[in-house]
Amino acid sequence: MDSLNHAEKAVETAVQSLFGRVTRWTHDHPRRLAAGTAAVLAVIAGTAFGLAPMAPDASALPKRLVTESFTPENLDAQLDSLAAQHLVLAHSETTRANDTADALTRRLGIADDQLNAFLQSDATSRKLWQGRVGKMVSATTDDNGKLTQLVARYPAERDDQFATHFSRLTIARGEHGFTSKVETVPFGTTTRLASGSVRTSLFAATDDANVPDPVATQMADMFSTDIDFHRELRKGDTFSVVYEALTADGEPVPWNQGAGRVLAAEFINGGKAYSSVWFADASGKGAYFDLNGRSKHSAFLASPLAFSRITSGFSMRFHPILKEWKRHEGVDYGAPIGTPVHVVGDGVVAFAGQQNGYGNVIQIQHSDNRMTVYAHLSRIDVARGQHVSQGDHIGDVGMTGWATGPHLHFEFRVAGVVKDPLTIAKSAETLALDNSSRPRFTALAGELKSELAVAESLGVHPARVD
Repeated sequence: MDSLNHAEKAVETAVQSLFGRVTRWTHDHPRRLAAGTAAVLAVIAGTAFGLAPMAPDASALPKRLVTESFTPENLDAQLDSLAAQHLVLAHSETTRANDTADALTRRLGIADDQLNAFLQSDATSRKLWQGRVGKMVSATTDDNGKLTQLVARYPAERDDQFATHFSRLTIARGEHGFTSKVETVPFGTTTRLASGSVRTSLFAATDDANVPDPVATQMADMFSTDIDFHRELRKGDTFSVVYEALTADGEPVPWNQGAGRVLAAEFINGGKAYSSVWFADASGKGAYFDLNGRSKHSAFLASPLAFSRITSGFSMRFHPILKEWKRHEGVDYGAPIGTPVHVVGDGVVAFAGQQNGYGNVIQIQHSDNRMTVYAHLSRIDVARGQHVSQGDHIGDVGMTGWATGPHLHFEFRVAGVVKDPLTIAKSAETLALDNSSRPRFTALAGELKSELAVAESLGVHPARVD
């Protein structure tokens, strides 16, 4: 009995001490007590609900008294550890037009006068609300609403890094106050699948499928030798696509429409299927091929404009200025002034300037005595003697010279004789896949073909591939 009394007294003393410390702790930390109490009650309720139906009737159980001596654990240390813990809260926002430091921190749920003063005085921190809107901002605070760290992610400050990097602005609280820094960080990528059906245009179809416009442009480029998207697109044509979505520290990128490279695509035009996959060789140099290993890269693109309509083809027409029937020696693409014009093949600038009825015109000399002509431009972005590569931006659509409306006049000449540009593009030579790369390509093409099948089953609802 003495040992039992001793144990009871020890327990009583420990409980009294615990009760006193808990009382003081709850007085100092009322917010944590409320959160902790709710969590404990939830656990007790869940446990009671799960166990009560399984327990037998207590009155039917045998009764016996068991006594055992024990030494209470160090309750003081446990309470000290509990009091030292801090609740960390996370917040996220996007910057808006006319934002100020105070407006942004209030939306983030931050109540920190020291932070607001730092944001106003620190030149680096002011980038948060200055310049481009739509910055992704995330912040963590302690249980008193004081900032521990704030991170903002936004487009790279250098234009030449816009497509490959993003800027990360970090503001952190340290022992001696706040610090700020800006880093330029490469994008991460994740893979997405989508498919859709054409009702009016390719852009409308990709919009319906939640596919970014840069992906639509890439598809138009990769299938430009198979499909003339100005004349041959049909209602009911379908597409499936696997593409890279850009991420900043794992978060989807809202600016630049968040699109990276198209990895694979299939386009069914007029009932005929065309495929394309991205493949890089051992050196890292990549290109698009169909699923059988035939290159999608042709010596000439089908069109110097990404999207427009043909207003006058390669045929006889009534000249709008001369008022007589005359052979039209090229193709006219109607497009707004300022629309980018791209060179259709590798070559050297033979002429860049003004020329009679052509207005601002560029002539590109290609191999095998072939030349392309781009007329009525609003601006010229190349110079005579400059080497250009297929797809380079060389100027913008305009209405100079004998133009009655904004459009691009495009010609293709072989040994000085004008030819139908659309016919030339269709018959242009393509590159071949070398034999050493074919086994690796075959394996990759098989994987991407399976993913395209999954994309097709999604309809117009894009999904992430894990």
